[in-house]
Amino acid sequence: DYTASSGKTVNAADIDLLVRALSMGKLHHAMMGTASVAIAAAAAVPGTLVNLAAGGGTRNEVRFGHPSGTLRVGAAAECSDGIWAVKKAVMSRSARVIMEGRVRVPEDCF
Repeated sequence: DYTASSGKTVNAADIDLLVRALSMGKLHHAMMGTASVAIAAAAAVPGTLVNLAAGGGTRNEVRFGHPSGTLRVGAAAECSDGIWAVKKAVMSRSARVIMEGRVRVPEDCF
């Protein structure tokens, strides 16, 4: 169990693994989208470190904890002639306001 940055308790039973990531040399406040997809892909391939840390076996999704809470991501991987290929990765993102503001356009521009 741990406490997310929001103050919410994240129960160990609700996640498969705990992940922390660096972005531009600093701990990311949540989880980058590209890292999330990479985690899903690695978890989908049996025997990888991420797969084993998440519980091993065949997986098409993984629930991981990060500093801001949790995220569920998925992936489909296939092995052909001993070579693994990720065929699909799935994640969702929440929308948020990035900017609000006003722009002043001088009257003499029209």
